[in-house]
Amino acid sequence: MFVDRVRIHVRAGDGGAGVVSFVRSKGRPQGRPVGGSGGDGGAVVVEVDEGIASLLRYRRNPHHAAQKGAHGSGDLKHGKRGEDLILLVPAGTVVTDDSGTVVADLVKHGQRAVILEGGRGGRGNAAFVSPKLRAPSVAEQGEYGVERTFELELKLMADAALVGFPNAGKSTFISRVSAAKPKVADYPFTTLEPHLGVVAVDDHEFVIADIPGLIEGAAEGRGLGHEFLRHVERARALVILLDPSQPAGHSPAEQLRILLRELDAFNPDLLTRPHVVLVGKADLEGAQEAADAIEGATAVSAITGDGMREGLYRIASAVDQARREAPDRQGYVLHRPVVPPFRLRRQGRTWVVEGVGARRAVRFSDLTNPQAADLASDRLSRLGIDDALAAAGAEEGDTVRIGDLEFEYSLPREDWEEE
Repeated sequence: MFVDRVRIHVRAGDGGAGVVSFVRSKGRPQGRPVGGSGGDGGAVVVEVDEGIASLLRYRRNPHHAAQKGAHGSGDLKHGKRGEDLILLVPAGTVVTDDSGTVVADLVKHGQRAVILEGGRGGRGNAAFVSPKLRAPSVAEQGEYGVERTFELELKLMADAALVGFPNAGKSTFISRVSAAKPKVADYPFTTLEPHLGVVAVDDHEFVIADIPGLIEGAAEGRGLGHEFLRHVERARALVILLDPSQPAGHSPAEQLRILLRELDAFNPDLLTRPHVVLVGKADLEGAQEAADAIEGATAVSAITGDGMREGLYRIASAVDQARREAPDRQGYVLHRPVVPPFRLRRQGRTWVVEGVGARRAVRFSDLTNPQAADLASDRLSRLGIDDALAAAGAEEGDTVRIGDLEFEYSLPREDWEEE
């Protein structure tokens, strides 16, 4: 089963917690801090594997999570980092986040994108030793891994896309020129999913895609037009296959006008690409006359083989031209802008502080510990949260919420002195 678009729900690994631990020794009544730090959680990574043809595995199982980081322990033993979650996808996969932003366009084997970073591991008390704090009795909790929903969309990458009306003979054509074996029948919309085939003509080799049949109005979504047309976007050249049996009363010349109009309406760039016009079913009466009436068209028959070699040479030439004129698609990974460390908003008499920086400032395992409370207060002040609250009009006794924690706001010390 060919699956080319899925939604997945993924979670990065939680960071492990740091630990408070001491080694007691003579002359050091407080002991030497030896608490290890927790390991970082695993990241979520999307990676191209050329051995995968569709996204079916993610339709069957859309929920995935990276491994958690291990907790730290005494004797300066740090927790192991969680293993990354590697999501293998076919070449041509586009990754879009839940806001609609394309975060990665992956086109080559081995190309990868980190779509979620793992949660940071918490530091143990050994990491807090300083000239002012000789025997810290504090440790940090690990960060929770972020959960997000992404869409994976596969756009087939081919040298040439075979475009035509339903039942125009595209499946028969690709089965004749390659090892691809699409379903063939005499009713419309036989092909409901694209097929790829490798074609060899003398020293030329190219990949051709059989795109399901397009009808008038495809660019507006008729006949699943958008689902099919988006696969044409990744083709270097176009092969327009016309049907001389005049489906729906359209002559080959009318079919050509309709198909070009639909391609232009979907993406005008498609008409700038090299293209070849073929009139299929050359074994039918009137096929050759129809080809002669269209400039540059070649009549071909996948049944008898008539005109096939000339048609394949023309396709190979168009592909070579496209390769010369357009560099290989490199793909990309979006580098997101730096997010501010905190955001402040008001809910009644509660001030809600959001952001990674703010959460990290208070992620101690025990904020009732005076050392932890002082360190958290210093961190919040250095981030500028105290100043931001004062500037926003926070009053003595207001509630300040950071994550699941709530604090009572008090004026800075200099304000006490002024009062």
